[in-house]
Amino acid sequence: MDPIKRDQTNNDMARVLSAIERLRRLEREIPTQVCSVFLYIASHNPCNKEAIEEDLEFTTASCSRNIDWLTDKHRLKKPGLGLIKKTREGRRLMLSLTEEGHALVQDLYTDLYD
Repeated sequence: MDPIKRDQTNNDMARVLSAIERLRRLEREIPTQVCSVFLYIASHNPCNKEAIEEDLEFTTASCSRNIDWLTDKHRLKKPGLGLIKKTREGRRLMLSLTEEGHALVQDLYTDLYD
């Protein structure tokens, strides 16, 4: 495959870039791991924390930090992004999208597929 010339646009990659930039508008320096956790939850909604740790190969602490970015309250009492909510089912921590999270998923679909 020929390399893309500087003045050409690969429309598929431009759509991916648009989706990533939508995530960055939420928080300019959002870590990639936070984006991965959000997309995992969006694609497995609802899911449990242990599944994220296993499938994305995160430590328990790392997974908890990334989840906190996505809830209403970030670490150190900073406001979070409000995209997911946590509930308990027995001993399992379950994660699901909030209305804001569902809206973001729809915006990402628009960026990628329209």
